[in-house]
Amino acid sequence: MRAVIQRVSQASVVVNGECVGSIGEGLVILLGVTHADTESDAEYLADKTTNLRVFEDSDGKMNRSLLEAGGSVLAISQFTLYGDCRKGRRPSFGHAAPPEQARRLYEYFVQRLRDNRHTVATGTFQAKMTVSLTNEGPVTFILDSKKV
Repeated sequence: MRAVIQRVSQASVVVNGECVGSIGEGLVILLGVTHADTESDAEYLADKTTNLRVFEDSDGKMNRSLLEAGGSVLAISQFTLYGDCRKGRRPSFGHAAPPEQARRLYEYFVQRLRDNRHTVATGTFQAKMTVSLTNEGPVTFILDSKKV
């Protein structure tokens, strides 16, 4: 499971002209799922995201977690994170999990974040979405549950 995490001052997602999710200060998480992923991958990334110290303290150092900062999350399913662009000019998505598995693990990930006491907004699974955000810092990290 792979996540691109961005610290934001605000973010929203629109589907078919309607805003389906928005947050103020917090994190936008683009989440990709691959074939080998399980609930333990979702748990790892949800817990890592909750406790990752990416928010500034009073000294301006990244020393506070999402939980400590009281921020929200906008979680977006993003199968293109497993796009392979090494051959040719068209990405291959053979490493992305099938939709049923991806939806189940994405929803499990979102629930784990909510269990960790976060307010979580989401997009619409398998919909064409327009995501808008203001990246603060900019601060962006890539997390992968399989990399050591």
